[in-house]
Amino acid sequence: MITLRSVLYILAFALFIYGLMGLTGPRTAVRGNAIAAAGMVVAVVATLLTPGLGNWWLIALGLVLGSVIGVPAARRVKMTAMPQMVALFNGVGGGAVALTAWVEFRETAGFQGEPAFVSVSTLFAAIIGSVSFWGSLVAFGKLQEIVPGRPITVGRLQLPLNVLLLAGAVGCAVAIGLGGNAEWLLVALLVLAGVAGIAVVLPIGGADMPVVVSLLNASTGLSAAAAGLALSNTAMIVAGMLVGASGSILTDQMAKAMNRSIPSIVAGGFGGGATTAPAVTGGSVRAVSAADVAIQLAYAGQVIVVPGYGMAVAQAQHAVQDMAKLLTDRGVAVDYAIHPVAGRMPGHMNVLLAEADVPYEQLKEMDEINDEFARTDVALVIGANDVTNPAARSDPNSPIYGMPILNVDQAKAVIVLKRSMRAGFAGVDNPLYTDPKTTMLFGDAKSSVREVVEELKAL
Repeated sequence: MITLRSVLYILAFALFIYGLMGLTGPRTAVRGNAIAAAGMVVAVVATLLTPGLGNWWLIALGLVLGSVIGVPAARRVKMTAMPQMVALFNGVGGGAVALTAWVEFRETAGFQGEPAFVSVSTLFAAIIGSVSFWGSLVAFGKLQEIVPGRPITVGRLQLPLNVLLLAGAVGCAVAIGLGGNAEWLLVALLVLAGVAGIAVVLPIGGADMPVVVSLLNASTGLSAAAAGLALSNTAMIVAGMLVGASGSILTDQMAKAMNRSIPSIVAGGFGGGATTAPAVTGGSVRAVSAADVAIQLAYAGQVIVVPGYGMAVAQAQHAVQDMAKLLTDRGVAVDYAIHPVAGRMPGHMNVLLAEADVPYEQLKEMDEINDEFARTDVALVIGANDVTNPAARSDPNSPIYGMPILNVDQAKAVIVLKRSMRAGFAGVDNPLYTDPKTTMLFGDAKSSVREVVEELKAL
């Protein structure tokens, strides 16, 4: 019999899918996010209509506490810290799944009398949820620079250690599945899986953290779907599978954007170490003033702005848009080249520039803009490093060799805005800085762009 709960669940799933479709483009992303959020509200209401559901005060307390903590945190977070927030919120989801699995174990006295699929799916959810929770905390720490971004390993023992920890967690799950109902087995499973999550993520370099966050997010979705299967909760199954599938696709696309395989990233990444030495060991660097940059931009026919994490850190997107408007008023064609992994999460630059009301038509993806660099008078690089490094094309010994990059070095002139000559997040030297046609404007990106704006107004 079709019940009100069934109708609400179907409506929620439709809103999930329609909202997800909206996230494919910047024009519809905000609306898509709101639609998917409405779908989640409908799914929660449907779940609350479950017959026999009790502990209403605990449910209300959980909703209030979650709202009190989550809403202010999300509203106050800076765009530069958005990747960290995504990692943290994703980890909380994995932790919730792991705790749910623990509660299910206790409620059923170790799955006594339960169908096999309940125990298997719950134990799977417990392992993946715990791995995701603790792994996401490490990813958050690396992105927040609480934990060193460089790979932290125990050398050749790292892989055997990871295998041993995961094997131990699976062994506990098998023991429970075969009839073991001692609670210490479930606790041991959660602890071993948690330590495995830490051990797997610590050796991954900071440059690979966005891919890791996406992978952990997909894993959390799959664990939630498994928990939903055990609890016969349709909303968890559908929402978890949507997150798992979309997260897996995103992870694959990000790995391809770096020309790396997911197994090689998980096996141990590169970069993220603190570098104090100059990023370039040979050649000379030419520093210029804001006045020089303004003149070069004002008399260009076409300018391509290449934003990166440095722009995000300085919150320079509004100043960049002011500069672009002045150039456009002078008849200069301005576009923005967006690399898939610029910043520290997919779409980081798009969100920042959309916040500054940059027209969507000016935001060009890498494949769309790369051929334009050879016809461009000036490429203005603002805080982007690894995604503009020509060593990815020319140096087989470079760790980023083969990674698709923006063809900035093909422009007629290149201007780079940086605080210093430190290497990027991957810790790799960038020969672009010593290219004879490259000049450097040192300083905070926001202050530097504002100086350029004032010089443009004076011309």
